Amino acid sequence: MVRGSSFLRRLFYALLDLLFLRSWHMRKVIVGQGLRFEELGKWKLLDAGSGFGQYDRFLLDRFCGLEITALDVKEKYLEDCRDYFKKERKAGRIRFRLADLREIDFGPTFDMAICIDVLEHIDEDLEVIRRISDSLKPGGVFLMHSPSHLSEEDGGEEDSFVGEHARPGYSAEEISDKLKRCGLEPIRVRYTYGRFGHLAWTLSVRNPMIWLNRTGIWGLLPLLIYYPFIIIPSLFLNLADLWREDGSGTGILAIGQKVPRTGFEPPEHRYGSGGRPRYIVQT
Repeated sequence: MVRGSSFLRRLFYALLDLLFLRSWHMRKVIVGQGLRFEELGKWKLLDAGSGFGQYDRFLLDRFCGLEITALDVKEKYLEDCRDYFKKERKAGRIRFRLADLREIDFGPTFDMAICIDVLEHIDEDLEVIRRISDSLKPGGVFLMHSPSHLSEEDGGEEDSFVGEHARPGYSAEEISDKLKRCGLEPIRVRYTYGRFGHLAWTLSVRNPMIWLNRTGIWGLLPLLIYYPFIIIPSLFLNLADLWREDGSGTGILAIGQKVPRTGFEPPEHRYGSGGRPRYIVQT
């Protein structure tokens, strides 16, 4: 039903954006970073792990000069999106490609790249970040979101929330180090899903999903009564998380900027005695 209706598809995206706090954070930083590229006219973005395409819809609606290359490893998702974005594909505003992020090789093509809740599923995450970094033009930005290293506690007895992850998540120090090792200067790293956001997620996403996993389709009926009571408090909690930075949280957001340089030293020579990356910077 959702796939066959453009209206229901947009409604589905709106519900995802409403309930999932990561969407609140990512839309905020995408707009903040994208406005400066929009002033230049035409610009290009790489969506590394496009999934249902909800961020692509938001981006195309928000920015007129944008062209998107959307990648995913699931052909079913891509075929679905190709049909839904038929008009935009015909206009040359978006293209969908089946790709393994560990093997992409575009060269310095894109002004921005986004990778939202993808890296935690990939063992070779450093290789993925490096290849995304290589695909950015000098000065381009990389935006990512992932569970943090504190997210493992969310699994508890229900492994469905972390069972598919290659790692629990990242600390601020770890993701900053990995960005630097791949030629990206961290310009902002912050935890998401702090005290307020985590409570909202527990009320509006985690508990309902656990309930549905246990009860099946019949569990929808009690949720129709449950959601009207918790949706407004959950939205206010999301808003509080968006504007209030905690020192910890079960999610993490990072923005890295491609370091302008004439070239990298070989990996074994990238680090001095202090362990800090050494780049050749253009002036």
